[in-house]
Amino acid sequence: MRRAVCPGSFDPIHNGHLEVIARAASLFDEVIVAVSTNYAKKYRFTLEERIEMAKETLASLRGIVVEPVGEGLLAEYCRQRGVSAIVKGLRSSSDFDYELPMATMNRQLSGVETVFLPAEAHYLHLSSTLIKEVFTLGGNVAEYVPRSVLKRLVAGGPAPGQPSRG
Repeated sequence: MRRAVCPGSFDPIHNGHLEVIARAASLFDEVIVAVSTNYAKKYRFTLEERIEMAKETLASLRGIVVEPVGEGLLAEYCRQRGVSAIVKGLRSSSDFDYELPMATMNRQLSGVETVFLPAEAHYLHLSSTLIKEVFTLGGNVAEYVPRSVLKRLVAGGPAPGQPSRG
């Protein structure tokens, strides 16, 4: 079985993520969407909420598993699960510059390869950070996120410490 992992914090998962995950699912027998926590980041959604949104959104795709990464290195996570590839979406050359050293380190630590998939042109500008900012400032993000994510954004109101959307 060819197994890959698509890691990310997914705060929130958006249509650019979904497009890359769907393409990965067409290349591998199983894709683990590994939801991570970077303790240096501030999150709008809890780990449990991010996992739930990913599961809701990806339920119709074959061969997708959603789970938390947990503590430790991604390379070790991949080794424990028999993952042969890490799939990363790239929007720009700066994404490549950021991801290449990690890809090299992961290969040296565990032998796992990283597969880079270029984002579709209409998703090049998307990031979870930008979506949260636009939403918080009153912009319409409906075309960029799945319905379940939009419902959670609306239900949660503005991010903590942000002005209300009134």
